[in-house]
Amino acid sequence: MGSLPLPLALAARLLPVALLASAGWALAAGPSEATPNAEDKSTQKQTPDSPSAPSASAAVKTFTASPAPCGGVQVATIKSLVPGAKTAGQEIASTDKAVRRTCSWNALKGFDYRWLDVSYEIKDSEAAAEKAYKDRVADKSGGGAVPGTGDEAYSVVNLSTEDKQETREGVVIVRASNALVVVTYNGSDFETKKAPGTEEINKGAIKAAKEATAALKGGQKS
Repeated sequence: MGSLPLPLALAARLLPVALLASAGWALAAGPSEATPNAEDKSTQKQTPDSPSAPSASAAVKTFTASPAPCGGVQVATIKSLVPGAKTAGQEIASTDKAVRRTCSWNALKGFDYRWLDVSYEIKDSEAAAEKAYKDRVADKSGGGAVPGTGDEAYSVVNLSTEDKQETREGVVIVRASNALVVVTYNGSDFETKKAPGTEEINKGAIKAAKEATAALKGGQKS
């Protein structure tokens, strides 16, 4: 540090030692800085990468595992949405059940065919789930929000036709903290070649999604 200007140096010699120390800190740190105590100094030495330093962007992870997907929808709902299906459902093979689990129900009763899928996806953080949710919704335009389901939910219904056979499919995407619940419900009538109505498919998909989202609470024990 360079020598002080003469008037300031003379004044400094006349100050008590304690005041001189305070003046030295003020010159080095500026008038707005407070004198740190030992605890403050140790805190200042920590960096965001330090193990003991708190992270300002700590990952929020409410759910650590998926619930058993075939138990995510009530038996009465399965019977109503997929008449004739085995209520136990069929779990689809997954490379990592802690990350993604899916159950499927399908049946042909008379000429009416119905298919229901329920999938759980557990993300590493709430931010990751938010991004995945936004990406899914962007891929399926034309739908609308489903209030009162998870932290945010979206529903869309589409009609497709192949060889004059109509199929109507509803998809509901729900985000609950760091988890996604995705429900797909579709149907066809092989006699009339017509699809069930939009309201029927949409209501059925939303009902299954609400129940599957409620089942997330038990997922951490699976």
